[in-house]
Parts: sequence; C-alpha cells; structure tokens
Amino acid sequence: MTRQVGLFLLFSLVNPGVVVAQQSATEAAPATKVLTLASTAFKAGESIPKRYTADGMDVSPPLKWKNVPEGCKSLALIADDPDAPVGTWVHWVLYNLPPSAQEIPEGVAKEKFLVGGIRQGRNDFGQFGYGGPSPPPGKPHRYFFQLYALDMRLDLAPGATKNQLLEAMEGHILARAELVGTYQR
Repeated sequence: MTRQVGLFLLFSLVNPGVVVAQQSATEAAPATKVLTLASTAFKAGESIPKRYTADGMDVSPPLKWKNVPEGCKSLALIADDPDAPVGTWVHWVLYNLPPSAQEIPEGVAKEKFLVGGIRQGRNDFGQFGYGGPSPPPGKPHRYFFQLYALDMRLDLAPGATKNQLLEAMEGHILARAELVGTYQR
C-alpha cells in the first residue's frame, strides 16, 4: 500500500462521514460548462422591475445565456408563475431560437413569428409573446424563466401552449438553465 493511500484510509477511519475524493493529475476530469441564464434587469432571487410587469410597460426583460452545449439545434424559453392562485400561470412561451443566439433583447414583439424562424406560443392571458407579472395583492410571487437547449428544431406551429412545448421537447433536452425573479403588489 502506498503512503498516500494509507493516509487516505487513516483519515477516513478517523473522520467517518467525511468523503475525500482523490484524483491524480493524469486522471483529471475535463471541466464541464453549464448552461446559464441571467438578466441585466434583475439578479436571481431579486424583484423584477416594474417596467417588465403589467403595472409598468409590460415589455419582456432582456435575457442572456452562455455555454450552449454542443449538438444544440434550437433553444426554447418558458416563463411562468407557480404561485398564482389558480395554479401555475404561463407568462411566455418562445421556441426555435437558433443555437448561436446568446440573448433575447428587451421588448420582444408580441407576434407569432420573429426573425430567424423563432416562434411564440400563447401565454395564459391568451396572447402571443410575453405577458408580465400581475399577481394579486399580497405575498411576492416567483417568476421562473427556464431556457432549454434542444437537440432538434421543433415542428410546432405558432401559438403552442407550455404543455404542448414540453411534450414536443420530451427526450430532446440537452441542458436547462433557470432564472427566478419575484414581484409583489
């Protein structure tokens, strides 16, 4: 038994419950990049500015991401509020964003089709595009912006619902990133 392995075993016996991972320099695992999602309008866990709500301009917030995985053929975005009194309320459904895209600018048009073959679904307000937070007075609501990297472009007509999008994406998700903001009246 080598001295290093012997010391590891001794440490493990003296400190039960403590797990020490060992890896030699020749066995170093490659660093994996994780898909991330952020906004210049608000930080994770912070309040969404009024501008991006039904109380303000009701425009979509700017979103940026990085580390889209290899093999990605399209991106999709869902924004929803799981704290709504009637159950999860969908605020935005967007799909077939090109894998080369790195951001969505503020104020995306509320149209079925966007440049580059991007399509928008219907939100729970019954409209295309983004519908900002509009919770009832009371406790803060959480708004989840979820970005999906997919191994295919989706064959969905504009106006797809969140459930239709989730069904079409099933088995094709390479990575997922999430940004959560809050809003309260």
